[in-house]
Amino acid sequence: MPYTLDQFNRASPAEAEQMLDGLYEHTPWIAAQAVKARPFHSLAQIKQVMASILDKAGVDAQLALIRAHPELAGKAMSAGTLTTESTGEQTRAGLTACTPEELQHIRQLNHDYGARFGFPFVLCVRGPRGTGLGKRQIIDTFERRLTGHPDFERAEALRQINRIVEIRLADKFAADPTLGNDVWDWHEQLARHSDPGFAEAGQLTVTYLTDAHRACAVQISQLMRDCGFDEVHIDAVGNVVGRYNADPKVPNAKTLLTGSHYDTVRNGGKYDGRLGIFVPIACVRELHRASRRLPYHFEVVGFAEEEGQRYKATFLGSGALVGDFKSEWLEQQDADGVTMRQAMQNAGLAIDDIATLRRNPSDYLGFIEVHIEQGPVLNELNLPLGVVTSINASVRYVGETIGQASHAGTTPMNRRRDAACAAAELALYAEQRAAKDGDSVATMGMLAVPSGSINVVPGRCGFSLDLRAPSNAQRDAMAQDIVTEAHAIAERRGVMLKLDETMRAAAAPSDAAWQQRWEAAVQSLGLPVFRLPSGAGHDAMKLHEVMPQAMLFVRGENAGISHNPLEQTSAEDMELAVRAMQHLLDAVAVEKLQ
Repeated sequence: MPYTLDQFNRASPAEAEQMLDGLYEHTPWIAAQAVKARPFHSLAQIKQVMASILDKAGVDAQLALIRAHPELAGKAMSAGTLTTESTGEQTRAGLTACTPEELQHIRQLNHDYGARFGFPFVLCVRGPRGTGLGKRQIIDTFERRLTGHPDFERAEALRQINRIVEIRLADKFAADPTLGNDVWDWHEQLARHSDPGFAEAGQLTVTYLTDAHRACAVQISQLMRDCGFDEVHIDAVGNVVGRYNADPKVPNAKTLLTGSHYDTVRNGGKYDGRLGIFVPIACVRELHRASRRLPYHFEVVGFAEEEGQRYKATFLGSGALVGDFKSEWLEQQDADGVTMRQAMQNAGLAIDDIATLRRNPSDYLGFIEVHIEQGPVLNELNLPLGVVTSINASVRYVGETIGQASHAGTTPMNRRRDAACAAAELALYAEQRAAKDGDSVATMGMLAVPSGSINVVPGRCGFSLDLRAPSNAQRDAMAQDIVTEAHAIAERRGVMLKLDETMRAAAAPSDAAWQQRWEAAVQSLGLPVFRLPSGAGHDAMKLHEVMPQAMLFVRGENAGISHNPLEQTSAEDMELAVRAMQHLLDAVAVEKLQ
């Protein structure tokens, strides 16, 4: 019989420890310490407390835990000395049924990994969905991590252990993440659509109004209908709009707006944007199943375009809702010479109706968005959810330093006018200046010496600067310092400097009331509230122009990487995101009925 949380909280310390036996491989002291923190309000809280205990235990204790784990398909498996839990997990992944060639390759990887890092390779072979990784996925991950930095690998091993514990704990309490599994599956089903050339390579690419993009819109529309939305349509720019109507007994009900985008970057991940569509769809399905209405309308939008991949029209989908659709965009051409106007006409969109998409802010309560973090912070802190405080302000520059090209062998170091070194010095200063703020970032993403030669001192060097900070004032202060230093470097090194600002976007601070609602939702799950800014841009930035907004971040795996096929999150974290949004919707309902 599975345990219940109430049983665990009421059990004696010895009984409670026994309930948690086997979670951490041959390491019972973590569970023993966690038991002292009872009572717990959720399994998520138990997991968080145990992970915190491990984090504070110190490197020696952490290494001892990692080394207590068996190698994958290793000697312990052959000898039959694995724990019951490990045996089941490795069997489910197919590691007990390897071909001789696979077994030899995995054991060589085990040897190489152990020699490099001094501890065994640890991977949660049940994977982010909990149903198990395939042997090919396991081997690919093994090969990729073999090249990692030792400090990162130690931290990643601990993250994998915590994921193993999360699944084992759920098994003990029969806590299947049903909602998270459904959201996971919806992502997998939508990811079957990809643009030509990428689909054949097994890569995910969905750009604006391609056949794959239109297929995604149809699939999302049908899912909305199946989940109980009252109204579903594809609007004049290709946004998928679903509406779950308010309780008819509530007069003049307003609307809460949510959503994110379903287009992707080229060879991107499955969760960027789409998570913010499927999480609220799951919430509507549960409301519909319960025959329950809210005292406000709930509108979910799958924005057709956010990434600016096919046309240079970033935030086209959400921009249309705030009246920011530029008619000149219609004449932009893609790489094949197809204009946006032609693409819209081919998709059967009513171009003349675009102006009517603009929402009246007075009809809306606000905008909320769920999004995968696209960064490493939550992953490193072992936190499944984070509350966004602001979408960062940004400014971009394109620059060039112009010095004197000269012979690399005959020009003394003190007489050089090296354009590349000037740009490099600026890159280092920008890095140091951003770090002083703690939450600013500065990136020199492009650095090029035109017609450079190995034996020529660079005479010209082009570069870019991307500067971001949580507030306009912080961004502007950093930008002023970096620009001032750029000119000082140029003068000191005897080079000319060209620096042109190409883009400036204001910060979108979260609305205090909506941020607090997200915080209360996270707390309701027994999780600590962690606040962080968003360095990436989101559809919420556009809606911020006309209504209050706030965002919830969901942890990303693989160091939080995004815009990449390795982008990942777990069904358990998706479940928590759905539960958090349900809590927020309920809280707003109570507010409106008071």
